[in-house]
Amino acid sequence: MAVALDPQMKAMLDFANASGPMFLRAETPEQARAKMQALLEARTVEPPAVYRVEDRHIPGPHGPVPVRIYTSEGRVPKGVLVYFHGGGWVLGSITTHDVLCRSLANAAGCIVVSVDYRLAPEHKFPAAPEDCYAATQWVAANAASFGGDPNRVAVGGDSAGGNLATVCALMARDRGGPKLVFQLLFYPAISAANDTPSQKQFSDDGFVLSRADMEWFWTHYLNEAADAANPLACPNKANDLAGLPPVLVETASHDPLRDEGERYAEQMKGAGVRVTLTRYEGVTHGFVSFADALDQGKAGIKQAGDALRGAFGK
Repeated sequence: MAVALDPQMKAMLDFANASGPMFLRAETPEQARAKMQALLEARTVEPPAVYRVEDRHIPGPHGPVPVRIYTSEGRVPKGVLVYFHGGGWVLGSITTHDVLCRSLANAAGCIVVSVDYRLAPEHKFPAAPEDCYAATQWVAANAASFGGDPNRVAVGGDSAGGNLATVCALMARDRGGPKLVFQLLFYPAISAANDTPSQKQFSDDGFVLSRADMEWFWTHYLNEAADAANPLACPNKANDLAGLPPVLVETASHDPLRDEGERYAEQMKGAGVRVTLTRYEGVTHGFVSFADALDQGKAGIKQAGDALRGAFGK
Protein backbone atom coordinates (compact mmCIF):
# COMPACT_ATOMS: atom_id res chain seq x y z
CA MET A 1 0.00 0.00 0.00
CA ALA A 2 1.34 3.46 -0.92
CA VAL A 3 2.43 5.62 2.00
CA ALA A 4 0.45 8.83 2.43
CA LEU A 5 2.20 12.16 2.43
CA ASP A 6 3.11 13.48 5.86
CA PRO A 7 0.62 16.30 6.67
CA GLN A 8 3.43 18.83 7.15
CA MET A 9 4.99 17.77 3.85
CA LYS A 10 1.62 18.02 2.07
CA ALA A 11 1.08 21.54 3.41
CA MET A 12 4.53 22.55 2.09
CA LEU A 13 3.87 21.04 -1.32
CA ASP A 14 0.42 22.61 -1.56
CA PHE A 15 1.97 26.01 -0.90
CA ALA A 16 4.85 25.48 -3.33
CA ASN A 17 2.61 24.13 -6.11
CA ALA A 18 -0.18 26.69 -5.68
CA SER A 19 0.86 28.57 -8.83
CA GLY A 20 1.60 25.42 -10.83
CA PRO A 21 3.66 22.28 -10.26
CA MET A 22 7.12 22.96 -8.88
CA PHE A 23 9.97 21.58 -10.93
CA LEU A 24 13.69 22.34 -11.00
CA ARG A 25 14.49 22.00 -14.70
CA ALA A 26 14.10 24.93 -17.10
CA GLU A 27 15.01 25.87 -20.66
CA THR A 28 18.47 26.97 -19.56
CA PRO A 29 20.63 26.37 -16.47
CA GLU A 30 20.50 30.11 -15.74
CA GLN A 31 16.69 30.02 -15.62
CA ALA A 32 16.78 26.93 -13.38
CA ARG A 33 19.20 28.66 -11.00
CA ALA A 34 16.95 31.71 -10.85
CA LYS A 35 13.97 29.45 -10.15
CA MET A 36 15.81 27.72 -7.29
CA GLN A 37 16.78 31.08 -5.83
CA ALA A 38 13.17 32.29 -6.01
CA LEU A 39 11.97 29.15 -4.22
CA LEU A 40 14.53 29.74 -1.47
CA GLU A 41 13.58 33.39 -1.09
CA ALA A 42 9.92 32.40 -0.76
CA ARG A 43 10.89 30.39 2.35
CA THR A 44 12.74 32.79 4.62
CA VAL A 45 14.35 30.75 7.38
CA GLU A 46 16.37 32.21 10.25
CA PRO A 47 19.85 30.64 10.02
CA PRO A 48 20.79 28.75 13.21
CA ALA A 49 23.53 30.47 15.20
CA VAL A 50 26.92 28.79 14.89
CA TYR A 51 29.98 29.61 16.99
CA ARG A 52 32.07 30.69 13.97
CA VAL A 53 31.56 30.92 10.19
CA GLU A 54 34.43 31.71 7.83
CA ASP A 55 34.68 31.94 4.04
CA ARG A 56 37.93 30.92 2.37
CA HIS A 57 39.29 30.05 -1.05
CA ILE A 58 41.38 26.89 -1.27
CA PRO A 59 43.52 25.51 -4.12
CA GLY A 60 41.62 23.46 -6.69
CA PRO A 61 42.63 21.53 -9.80
CA HIS A 62 41.65 24.46 -12.05
CA GLY A 63 41.79 27.50 -9.80
CA PRO A 64 40.58 28.47 -6.33
CA VAL A 65 37.54 26.71 -4.85
CA PRO A 66 35.35 28.71 -2.42
CA VAL A 67 34.54 26.99 0.87
CA ARG A 68 32.59 28.02 3.96
CA ILE A 69 33.79 26.68 7.32
CA TYR A 70 31.25 26.28 10.15
CA THR A 71 32.64 25.63 13.62
CA SER A 72 30.33 24.53 16.42
CA GLU A 73 30.83 25.55 20.01
CA GLY A 74 33.12 23.51 22.25
CA ARG A 75 36.64 22.22 22.52
CA VAL A 76 38.95 21.67 19.56
CA PRO A 77 40.24 19.78 17.69
CA LYS A 78 36.96 18.61 16.23
CA GLY A 79 35.91 16.10 13.64
CA VAL A 80 35.33 17.64 10.20
CA LEU A 81 32.52 16.95 7.74
CA VAL A 82 33.37 17.97 4.16
CA TYR A 83 29.97 18.75 2.68
CA PHE A 84 28.87 18.88 -0.97
CA HIS A 85 25.58 20.61 -1.76
CA GLY A 86 22.81 19.19 -3.92
CA GLY A 87 21.30 20.69 -7.04
CA GLY A 88 21.85 18.13 -9.79
CA TRP A 89 25.46 19.28 -10.39
CA VAL A 90 23.87 22.31 -12.13
CA LEU A 91 22.23 24.26 -9.28
CA GLY A 92 23.05 25.13 -5.70
CA SER A 93 25.91 26.73 -3.81
CA ILE A 94 27.32 27.16 -0.33
CA THR A 95 24.66 29.86 0.10
CA THR A 96 21.68 27.65 -0.79
CA HIS A 97 22.84 25.07 1.79
CA ASP A 98 23.90 27.49 4.51
CA VAL A 99 21.05 26.62 6.91
CA LEU A 100 21.55 22.87 6.48
CA CYS A 101 25.30 23.08 7.09
CA ARG A 102 24.78 25.20 10.20
CA SER A 103 22.28 22.65 11.48
CA LEU A 104 24.66 19.75 10.86
CA ALA A 105 27.56 21.50 12.59
CA ASN A 106 25.42 22.06 15.67
CA ALA A 107 23.83 18.58 15.61
CA ALA A 108 27.18 16.81 15.34
CA GLY A 109 29.25 19.21 17.45
CA CYS A 110 31.73 19.28 14.58
CA ILE A 111 33.22 21.50 11.89
CA VAL A 112 31.50 21.51 8.49
CA VAL A 113 33.45 22.61 5.41
CA SER A 114 30.93 23.36 2.63
CA VAL A 115 32.44 23.22 -0.86
CA ASP A 116 31.41 25.44 -3.81
CA TYR A 117 32.52 23.03 -6.54
CA ARG A 118 32.26 23.95 -10.23
CA LEU A 119 28.84 23.46 -11.81
CA ALA A 120 27.70 21.93 -15.09
CA PRO A 121 27.14 22.47 -17.93
CA GLU A 122 29.86 25.13 -17.87
CA HIS A 123 32.07 22.53 -16.18
CA LYS A 124 30.95 19.02 -17.03
CA PHE A 125 31.99 15.73 -15.43
CA PRO A 126 34.56 15.14 -13.94
CA ALA A 127 35.04 18.78 -12.83
CA ALA A 128 32.78 18.45 -9.76
CA PRO A 129 34.33 15.26 -8.31
CA GLU A 130 37.85 16.53 -8.96
CA ASP A 131 37.06 19.78 -7.08
CA CYS A 132 35.43 17.85 -4.24
CA TYR A 133 38.32 15.41 -3.91
CA ALA A 134 40.83 18.29 -3.94
CA ALA A 135 38.83 19.99 -1.18
CA THR A 136 38.79 16.77 0.85
CA GLN A 137 42.56 16.45 0.49
CA TRP A 138 42.99 20.08 1.54
CA VAL A 139 40.83 19.61 4.63
CA ALA A 140 42.84 16.59 5.74
CA ALA A 141 46.12 18.44 5.19
CA ASN A 142 45.02 21.72 6.78
CA ALA A 143 42.44 20.74 9.41
CA ALA A 144 44.63 21.91 12.28
CA SER A 145 44.63 25.45 10.87
CA PHE A 146 40.91 25.83 11.62
CA GLY A 147 40.53 23.66 14.71
CA GLY A 148 39.88 20.34 12.97
CA ASP A 149 41.33 16.90 13.56
CA PRO A 150 42.97 15.53 10.36
CA ASN A 151 42.36 11.98 11.58
CA ARG A 152 38.59 12.51 11.89
CA VAL A 153 37.42 13.61 8.45
CA ALA A 154 34.07 12.55 6.94
CA VAL A 155 32.34 13.36 3.64
CA GLY A 156 28.67 14.08 3.12
CA GLY A 157 26.12 15.58 0.80
CA ASP A 158 22.54 15.61 -0.42
CA SER A 159 21.27 14.42 -3.80
CA ALA A 160 24.02 15.22 -6.35
CA GLY A 161 26.15 16.11 -3.33
CA GLY A 162 25.52 12.64 -1.93
CA ASN A 163 26.80 11.27 -5.23
CA LEU A 164 29.91 13.43 -4.93
CA ALA A 165 30.48 12.39 -1.31
CA THR A 166 30.57 8.66 -2.02
CA VAL A 167 32.56 9.27 -5.22
CA CYS A 168 35.11 11.15 -3.09
CA ALA A 169 35.24 8.16 -0.77
CA LEU A 170 36.04 5.95 -3.77
CA MET A 171 38.70 8.41 -4.95
CA ALA A 172 40.27 8.57 -1.48
CA ARG A 173 40.35 4.78 -1.30
CA ASP A 174 41.91 4.40 -4.74
CA ARG A 175 44.26 7.39 -4.76
CA GLY A 176 46.02 6.85 -1.46
CA GLY A 177 43.95 8.89 0.93
CA PRO A 178 42.99 10.74 2.91
CA LYS A 179 41.58 8.09 5.23
CA LEU A 180 37.94 8.96 5.83
CA VAL A 181 35.95 7.88 8.87
CA PHE A 182 32.38 8.23 7.56
CA GLN A 183 30.00 8.96 4.66
CA LEU A 184 26.73 10.85 5.15
CA LEU A 185 24.43 10.45 2.15
CA PHE A 186 21.06 12.20 2.03
CA TYR A 187 18.92 10.78 -0.83
CA PRO A 188 21.94 10.37 -3.13
CA ALA A 189 21.81 10.36 -6.94
CA ILE A 190 23.57 7.13 -7.89
CA SER A 191 22.60 6.04 -11.42
CA ALA A 192 21.96 7.85 -14.70
CA ALA A 193 19.69 5.00 -15.85
CA ASN A 194 16.60 6.55 -14.17
CA ASP A 195 14.88 3.16 -14.47
CA THR A 196 13.97 2.15 -10.91
CA PRO A 197 10.38 1.70 -9.71
CA SER A 198 10.59 4.94 -7.71
CA GLN A 199 11.82 6.82 -10.80
CA LYS A 200 8.70 5.60 -12.62
CA GLN A 201 6.42 6.20 -9.62
CA PHE A 202 7.53 9.83 -9.29
CA SER A 203 7.85 10.72 -12.96
CA ASP A 204 5.35 13.58 -12.60
CA ASP A 205 6.03 17.05 -11.23
CA GLY A 206 4.74 18.17 -7.86
CA PHE A 207 6.99 16.23 -5.45
CA VAL A 208 10.02 18.61 -5.48
CA LEU A 209 12.00 16.31 -7.80
CA SER A 210 10.79 14.27 -10.78
CA ARG A 211 12.27 11.76 -13.18
CA ALA A 212 12.26 14.47 -15.87
CA ASP A 213 14.31 16.73 -13.58
CA MET A 214 16.91 13.97 -13.14
CA GLU A 215 17.10 13.32 -16.87
CA TRP A 216 17.69 17.06 -17.39
CA PHE A 217 20.41 17.14 -14.73
CA TRP A 218 22.26 14.09 -16.04
CA THR A 219 22.14 15.47 -19.60
CA HIS A 220 23.80 18.68 -18.44
CA TYR A 221 26.35 16.92 -16.22
CA LEU A 222 27.72 14.14 -18.44
CA ASN A 223 29.70 14.71 -21.63
CA GLU A 224 28.42 11.59 -23.37
CA ALA A 225 26.44 8.45 -22.67
CA ALA A 226 29.63 6.47 -22.01
CA ASP A 227 30.25 8.58 -18.88
CA ALA A 228 27.34 6.79 -17.21
CA ALA A 229 29.53 3.67 -16.98
CA ASN A 230 32.23 5.56 -15.06
CA PRO A 231 32.01 4.91 -11.29
CA LEU A 232 33.12 8.48 -10.62
CA ALA A 233 29.82 9.55 -12.23
CA CYS A 234 27.63 6.59 -11.24
CA PRO A 235 29.18 4.91 -8.19
CA ASN A 236 26.97 1.82 -8.51
CA LYS A 237 29.16 0.96 -11.52
CA ALA A 238 32.23 0.45 -9.31
CA ASN A 239 33.63 -3.07 -9.59
CA ASP A 240 34.30 -3.18 -5.86
CA LEU A 241 32.91 -1.08 -3.02
CA ALA A 242 34.96 -2.80 -0.32
CA GLY A 243 37.04 -0.57 1.91
CA LEU A 244 34.69 2.41 1.89
CA PRO A 245 34.08 4.09 5.26
CA PRO A 246 30.92 3.41 7.29
CA VAL A 247 27.87 5.16 5.89
CA LEU A 248 24.47 6.52 6.82
CA VAL A 249 22.04 6.64 3.88
CA GLU A 250 18.80 8.53 4.40
CA THR A 251 16.12 8.20 1.72
CA ALA A 252 12.60 9.59 1.29
CA SER A 253 9.50 7.58 0.40
CA HIS A 254 8.19 10.09 -2.18
CA ASP A 255 11.44 10.57 -4.11
CA PRO A 256 12.48 9.28 -7.53
CA LEU A 257 15.98 8.69 -6.07
CA ARG A 258 14.65 6.46 -3.28
CA ASP A 259 15.36 3.08 -4.86
CA GLU A 260 18.80 3.82 -6.28
CA GLY A 261 19.97 5.12 -2.90
CA GLU A 262 18.65 2.02 -1.15
CA ARG A 263 20.12 -0.32 -3.76
CA TYR A 264 23.50 1.36 -3.41
CA ALA A 265 23.29 0.95 0.36
CA GLU A 266 22.73 -2.78 -0.19
CA GLN A 267 25.64 -2.91 -2.65
CA MET A 268 27.95 -1.36 -0.05
CA LYS A 269 26.63 -3.71 2.63
CA GLY A 270 27.32 -6.67 0.36
CA ALA A 271 30.91 -5.45 -0.03
CA GLY A 272 31.40 -5.45 3.74
CA VAL A 273 30.82 -1.74 4.39
CA ARG A 274 29.07 -0.88 7.67
CA VAL A 275 25.76 0.59 6.48
CA THR A 276 22.85 2.27 8.23
CA LEU A 277 19.89 2.83 5.91
CA THR A 278 16.80 4.78 6.97
CA ARG A 279 13.81 5.55 4.77
CA TYR A 280 11.81 8.55 5.99
CA GLU A 281 8.15 7.94 5.25
CA GLY A 282 5.71 10.49 3.84
CA VAL A 283 8.33 13.01 2.72
CA THR A 284 9.95 14.05 -0.54
CA HIS A 285 13.40 14.69 -1.88
CA GLY A 286 15.07 17.54 0.03
CA PHE A 287 13.27 16.90 3.30
CA VAL A 288 16.26 17.65 5.56
CA SER A 289 16.53 21.08 3.95
CA PHE A 290 12.95 21.75 5.10
CA ALA A 291 13.63 20.91 8.75
CA ASP A 292 12.24 24.28 9.87
CA ALA A 293 8.78 23.10 8.72
CA LEU A 294 9.06 19.29 8.91
CA ASP A 295 9.47 17.14 12.02
CA GLN A 296 10.81 14.41 9.72
CA GLY A 297 13.50 16.84 8.55
CA LYS A 298 14.47 17.56 12.14
CA ALA A 299 14.65 13.82 12.79
CA GLY A 300 16.85 13.32 9.72
CA ILE A 301 19.30 15.96 10.88
CA LYS A 302 19.35 14.54 14.41
CA GLN A 303 20.08 11.05 13.10
CA ALA A 304 22.88 12.46 10.95
CA GLY A 305 24.31 14.42 13.89
CA ASP A 306 24.23 11.38 16.16
CA ALA A 307 25.89 9.23 13.50
CA LEU A 308 28.65 11.79 12.98
CA ARG A 309 29.23 12.08 16.72
CA GLY A 310 29.65 8.32 16.82
CA ALA A 311 32.03 8.32 13.85
CA PHE A 312 34.07 11.16 15.36
CA GLY A 313 34.19 9.39 18.72
CA LYS A 314 32.27 11.95 20.76
